[in-house]
Amino acid sequence: MTLNQTLISLFGCFAISLTVSALEIGDTAPDFKLQATDGKTYTLNQFHDKEAVVIAWYPKAFTSGCTIECKSLAQNGHLLKGIEVAYFMASVDPLETNQKFAEENDADFPLLSDPSTEVAKAYDVLAFYGVPKRHTVYIGKDGKVLFVDKQINAATSAEDIAAKLLELGIPSRQTS
Repeated sequence: MTLNQTLISLFGCFAISLTVSALEIGDTAPDFKLQATDGKTYTLNQFHDKEAVVIAWYPKAFTSGCTIECKSLAQNGHLLKGIEVAYFMASVDPLETNQKFAEENDADFPLLSDPSTEVAKAYDVLAFYGVPKRHTVYIGKDGKVLFVDKQINAATSAEDIAAKLLELGIPSRQTS
């Protein structure tokens, strides 16, 4: 085998391994156990058969795009509160950093902290430079991935999430 053939083979194997690990629609979403800015620890399993889950991964607290996205969700969260969904932002920032970030942006929803990067890796959102890509993962009540949005507009994040949830058939909350 020539050097070129060897390199092509190695590249092909690398490309296949990247494709195989990508989170796809219909896959079972990886469970997680992460601390949040509201003082609670959340798992995906606690929402099983109860409500859908949205995790809006963001690269780093206090950066421009992440601040815009957080403010969108804080100021327009009413669009999501009427839908059967638990929604979070998540990063690999330490919990204390996310708590300050949430407070500064009046976030009335939990921000999850994954400083070990294990969950970000499991969700295939961790970039090679060590922070998550700005991806939003939609998970059904059954724990299956419904959609992975990789084209995020931070300024309209709340509106876009609400529209996608309705498009995916997630029902409105029943008032009692």
